[in-house]
Formats: sequence, C-alpha cells, structure tokens
Amino acid sequence: MTDIYRFAETISCHAWNADNSKVAICPNDHTIQIYSKDGNDWKLEHTLEEHTQIVTGLDWGKKQNRLLSCSQDRNAYVWTYDQKNNEWKPTLVILRLNRCATNVEWSPQEDKFAVGTGAKVVSICYFEESNDWWVSKHIKKHKSTVLSVKWHPNNVLVATASSDYKCRVISAWTKGVDKKGVTAPASLPGGELEKFGTILAEYQCNSWVKDCAFSPSGNSLVFVGQDSSFSVVDLNSGNISTLKLDCLPFSRCLFPAENKVVTVGYDCEPYLFTNNNGWKKDKSLDVKQTNTQKKGNIASMWKTMDTKGTNENVDTSLQTKHQNTITWMYPTKAGSFTTSGLDGNVVWWTY
Repeated sequence: MTDIYRFAETISCHAWNADNSKVAICPNDHTIQIYSKDGNDWKLEHTLEEHTQIVTGLDWGKKQNRLLSCSQDRNAYVWTYDQKNNEWKPTLVILRLNRCATNVEWSPQEDKFAVGTGAKVVSICYFEESNDWWVSKHIKKHKSTVLSVKWHPNNVLVATASSDYKCRVISAWTKGVDKKGVTAPASLPGGELEKFGTILAEYQCNSWVKDCAFSPSGNSLVFVGQDSSFSVVDLNSGNISTLKLDCLPFSRCLFPAENKVVTVGYDCEPYLFTNNNGWKKDKSLDVKQTNTQKKGNIASMWKTMDTKGTNENVDTSLQTKHQNTITWMYPTKAGSFTTSGLDGNVVWWTY
C-alpha cells in the first residue's frame, strides 16, 4: 500500500519521530513545520523559525526525541520538546563553518552527530556539559562539498559522499564520548579506528557521489553517483560491485536489509536493488498504470492537441506517484520508508 500526503508546494527534507505519529518537514525555506496525525489528516502543530536560510537536513532522534536541523545559513540546531510549555527549544551547535551545511545525521547512540558541509569538512558534534552547548571537531579530508554523511552501526565510523568524486570511510572516534575496543569490518585498518579523522578507505567514482549508506550489519556500503552509477562495497573483502544504469541519476539511497538497497532520484520513483549471487536492479516500487491504460491516455492527449490545436487542458502528469524529483528519503517502521520531493508530496512506500 502506498500513501501520499500533500504538505507544501515543495519539500527539501523531512523526518519522522519514533512512532511515526509526527513528521517534521522543510517547505524549501528557512522554517521547519511539525505535523501530527489527526484522524486521516495532518495537523500543523509547530513552526520553527530559528534558521535564516533554507533548511537542508533533518533527523529525528528516536531514543531521546530530539530533532536535528541544519541549513544553508551555516548553522545547526538540536531541538528539544518542552512538554510543559508545548514548544520546541533550540540549542545552537558551534559548527565554525564558512560555507553552508548540507546534511545531518544522529549517530546510532545519539550521543553525537555528523554534519556535511560546503566547506570541505565534516563536523562531528558532541555535547559539552560544562558550557551547556554542542561543540564540533572537523574532519578535513575532502577536496569539495560533502553532500552526505552516514554513520556505521558501531557509532564510530562515518561514510561520506562528496562532489570530489569519492566516497570515504573515516574514523569519528571522539575522546570522552567513545570507548576503546571498537571493531570494524575486516578490510578496514583496525589499528586506526581510534584516531579521529583518519581515512580508513576511499572509493573512486566517475562523478559526484550523491549519497551513501551502510548495511544494518555494517559489513557493506552502498554509494550512488551523478553518472547513474550504483556501487556496493563488501567491507570484509574490499570487493566493489558497480552497475552503470540507463536511468536518470539517483540522489538518495537506503540500505534497509543486507540484500536490499532502495534508491530514489530524478526518475521520480524508488527502485529496489537486490543481491542474489550479485547485485541487480530488481524493480520500481511505484506501481503504474497498465500499458493499455497508458496507451489510451497518450492517444487521447494527441487527439486533443490535433483537434483543438492546443495542449491546454491536456493531462501531462507523470505516471509516477511523485510528479517531480525526489530529494529526500527517510526510514520508518520495518519494511517501509518515505520519500519527499520538489512536488511537495510525502509518499509512504513498502518493499
């Protein structure tokens, strides 16, 4: 079953709370809107306006109900809900950036988070109790904008997707936060895990790397490129499987199971990739009209244009649920995820 919710003219990013009863969206401006389920509809509960430019990333911590946001204004905030006063209170994060923030994600333990930036750095942020604020340490290993940052299940490693044509695995081990004795997949140099900012692996792409994601076990890594490429790395053996596809490029990817990857992007529909003795593009998750229905619609369109000499009142809508580029995807309950895009829709998918 696929559900479609219309929230705005266009959406840049979104995130769900732990039980999927609330959703935070950015309607492609400086605000964050929080909606709650109200019967079959959605009710706007809060509008957060601390940012001054477009919000580029959202993540909702499931363990402590804290909302993360980052923006083109070079700032990030940790939002905490004050139940007594029914308001969300922001805590500023000291990012020390001279360019925009592009992406943000909580670590699995939610004791730190990572921010990708246009300043060629990744900010690893943690809470400093003595000053009651969030501070950051910079990973300065990139030659261009960091478009995405994803955490490994061990809470120490991060994978980065960059417009310098590389996907990297880097240690984000932080003194005072992480414990010693962390383990990692076999192909990564174990002796370097506890050295902050150390590049443990680097994978080449022939274009911008748009997004990346670890598998649930952390033993595999997927990344997608602007050249319509799809690559999966076996982090135990170091082997890489790459598919060059005939579709438009992907902008986001999700690794929900060890043998399944879901991608979305400029084709306006999600694709499922599966691994059965080799990775392959399995199918689109967007069930479309039958060929007979589609041919009938096209014939009707051309007939209208021929007889009236105009394309006014002609249905030019896409056959997909999304009517424009998908810009964001977010995991929900097991077996499902949501997407949002430039058409202003949030669509709930199952796989």
